[in-house]
Amino acid sequence: MIIGIGNDLVAVERVAKACEKEGFLKRTFTDKEIEAFRNKPQSLAGNFAVKEAISKCFGTGFRGFELTDIEVLRDDNGKPYVNLYSGAKYIYDRFYGKKIFVSISNTEEYAMAMAVFEGDEE
Repeated sequence: MIIGIGNDLVAVERVAKACEKEGFLKRTFTDKEIEAFRNKPQSLAGNFAVKEAISKCFGTGFRGFELTDIEVLRDDNGKPYVNLYSGAKYIYDRFYGKKIFVSISNTEEYAMAMAVFEGDEE
């Protein structure tokens, strides 16, 4: 059963400028994300859009969890996947989460993400 669908669009330049501040990076991205994408503003913008899209899937906004509770990485083929921690994992488990599917589309100017949350809501 689909619990929620979310999407988000962000300007790459806006995220790149924010990422110039180490505090923003640490509040927004996990250490693994920073290590993998520090000098890749389009990828960081895509990850940020995924986090926003997942918060919309949950129907909570960022209430009850931090941005770093959602980690967005890529597999060997470049396909994005998420790891959930703390508050985000709690919300996922509350709906008997099965999977969160994510897709990221980038241009030089924008990153867009779509997320679909599958679970067994009682």
